[in-house]
Amino acid sequence: MAEFLTKSRARNIFYGGSIFFVVVFVAMTVHSHKYVVETSTAGMELSEAVVHGKHIWEENSCINCHSLHGEGAYFAPEVGNVMTRWGVLEDPEDAFETLKGWIEAQPSGTEGRRQMPRYELTDEDIRGLAEFLRWADQTDTQGWPPTEAG
Repeated sequence: MAEFLTKSRARNIFYGGSIFFVVVFVAMTVHSHKYVVETSTAGMELSEAVVHGKHIWEENSCINCHSLHGEGAYFAPEVGNVMTRWGVLEDPEDAFETLKGWIEAQPSGTEGRRQMPRYELTDEDIRGLAEFLRWADQTDTQGWPPTEAG
């Protein structure tokens, strides 16, 4: 004779399953929190200049053309490691001067080439943007975005 699922058995299965999945969820949350706290990706302090640079990045919608760590548009170069590529990662003043020179040279006037618009940024804005890009360059992206070699 086949046994039927009674109301009390169904209720017990429901409550038992609910408790089981709540325990699993809490355990996974604790594990994730522990991993995030122990795994710092910041290579540089989050200073006021970095925060200001992030605001300049957002206000001027730089991500509409540039990508940062693989996120954003691909119209213009990736800037997640631009300070390393330019060789100015270690010196904030060199980073500022190089970025300022680049921004002031835009648009380049080269016909038939994608060109960055000319932004009227103050030295404080450019310094902040340079610090934000230095901060982004030193962030441990844990291998993201993947490269052809990686």
